[in-house]
Parts: sequence; C-alpha cells; structure tokens
Amino acid sequence: MAKRKGKSQRRIKGWQQRLAAGEELDRTARRQGFSQRAVKLPADRLAAPEENLEELPKREGLVVGFFPGGVIVRADDQELLCGIAKTFRAPADASALAVGDEVTAAITRPNHADGQVENDRERADGMIVSRQPRRTVLSRPQPRSGKRSGAYEAEVFEKVIAANIDVLVIVASTREPPLRSSLIDRYLIIAERGKLKPLLAINKIDLARADEKVLADLRALELETVLTSAVTGQGLEDLRAALLGRRSVLAGASGVGKSTLINALVPEADAATRAIRMKDQRGRHTTSAAVVYDLPKGGVIIDTPGIRELGVGLKAGELPWYFPEFEPLSPQCKFNNCTHTHEPDCAVVRAVEEGNILPRRYESYLRILETLKGNPR
Repeated sequence: MAKRKGKSQRRIKGWQQRLAAGEELDRTARRQGFSQRAVKLPADRLAAPEENLEELPKREGLVVGFFPGGVIVRADDQELLCGIAKTFRAPADASALAVGDEVTAAITRPNHADGQVENDRERADGMIVSRQPRRTVLSRPQPRSGKRSGAYEAEVFEKVIAANIDVLVIVASTREPPLRSSLIDRYLIIAERGKLKPLLAINKIDLARADEKVLADLRALELETVLTSAVTGQGLEDLRAALLGRRSVLAGASGVGKSTLINALVPEADAATRAIRMKDQRGRHTTSAAVVYDLPKGGVIIDTPGIRELGVGLKAGELPWYFPEFEPLSPQCKFNNCTHTHEPDCAVVRAVEEGNILPRRYESYLRILETLKGNPR
C-alpha cells in the first residue's frame, strides 16, 4: 500500500507560503530537539546541533552532575546543561564521563547563559566535544554483558564514579553499621590503583569508642585517621583542615554517615539522610549518584552512592603489590610466583608467624585473594 504523503505535502506547502509572504524562518527552530529521553553514554549520544562545532565558542568546565541525556558542567560559576557531540570520543573500557571530569564544551546558545531553563527545557547550552585525560579516578569494575562483548573487547568495564580527585575519604563507623577493617583494606587498594591519597574518617564516635587495637593497626600502615561525630561535631575541624583546598570524595558502605557528614561540613547542602534498617543494621542507599559540594573555605567534596560489595578489579597475581608490607619480603620467597599462602619457605608467611606483619592484614589479603581466584594472572 502506498504511503500517505498528505501531511508532508501540507508541511512543505506551509513553508512555501510563509517564504512567499516574506517571512524569515528562524533557523534555531530546527535545533529545538534536545532529547529528553534517557541516554546511556557513550553508546547513544544526543545529536549535535547543525552548526559546525569548530566555529562555536568554547568553554572549559567541570562535570558536576548528570541528567537524562547529558551532563551539568560548571564553567566560571555558571552551570550549563550540555549534550554530547557526535564527534566526542572516549576510551571504550571506561565510563565516557564522570563527575570531576574536566571537559571542553562548544557553546551552542550563548544567549541562554542567563539560566532560564524553565522557559526552554528542550535546548542544550552546549555540547561536550572533548575530555581532558584523567589524573586520578575512583572506580569499580563492572562486568560487561555477554551479549555486547566482542572477541576483542575488554572483559571488564571500568565504572568511573569520580575523576581528578586528590583525596579519597574512607568513611567508616564505630557502630550501626560496625567498623569493617577488611572493607577499609579494599578501599586502600582502590585508592592506590586510582592514585588517590587515602584518609580514614571513623564516624559515629558518639555511639561507641573506636577499637584501639584496630586504630593501632591502621596507624601502623601510616594511614591518616580522623575520629568524627557528625552529631556532636567532634573531629569536624580536623576533617575540614585535611580537606581544605582539595578535591575530595567520600566513599564507604551505606549507613556510615557520609551524607550526614556532608551536612555537617556544608550546612547548605541538606543532603538526604535516612535511618538505618534495624533488621540487619545495613544502611539504606540515600545517594543515588555522585554529587558535588563546595566547602565553605575552599575545596570540593563529592558524595558517592553507598557501596556494600566493592570489587577491586585486580588479577590474583597483582594483589601482593597492594600490600606494601609484603613488598620487601617477596624477593626472599623461595618461588618467584609465590602467592604467600601455601608455598614452602614463604617469607611473608614467616613474617606473619613472627609478628612482623599484622595477622589482620594477612587475613584480609587471603579473603580478597579468594575472590580473585577466577582471575589468576
């Protein structure tokens, strides 16, 4: 059956009549389609406007948030809603964009810089054309779907939570939920992999005293530690001083009080908080995406979703590199590929038996190693 062309013919006829009447058509009307549908970057990108992006003015900015189909970029104290240019390219094995990324945007509507989004919801302020190389990352491995992975694709996709950060603030709590030193060890590995400086904030000291033995073990690792209470304010000044002038990101299990700490450090943040589930003492996920806050005296702090199970994205043979106390002993092992578990004449096991390596750290190493056995070398 032949296609009906009546609607198209009427539209063309309408344009012809308007041109004959001397009416100038507004070319910008053709660029109103800033799609509101959800887009998963980088697979489905919003179409760029028809202008040559190279000829448009450019602005450098910081990615501070996401919305369906685009990102929010802070540039010169303005927040721009930006789509993604078709020419934008990013490595295929990691998130195309993340909070903290430094990007270049082509400004498609300079007359829209007044921020009156309510009057025109369907047009972008700019299009992301490039991203600067990341200096540091907070990320977690995310296995690819078997249907989408090809023979030459990486097996694991790197989900970047935040980029270009100076300090990883590992937030733990003394109670509700209880402190998990093994989880802290995993975050230390992630900090090392992402080239972040780790800082431990043990929160909720108003509920219970921090375990002195655990504190002694952590201090033996030369890990900077701050004891805090977002309720009483204890330790907050020390934490503020440690974060002053830096880009930092808070990470930790759900319920440890990250959002409450944000509220204490940045009173106007009003970050959402919820009660702990009494049934299992686990926190509810109150932050669904990374959110950027400005510290009052300088610096930026990012709140991230709570993470209950944290993969470290390592091969088993790489794990000893992330336990610095193993490094000087490994050359003394009998076997070059010693796993420091069952091999004879293992210098690391001998050091544990002699008390020169903390038993807790060695036990944590064994637990993490067990999770990596499917990925040996």
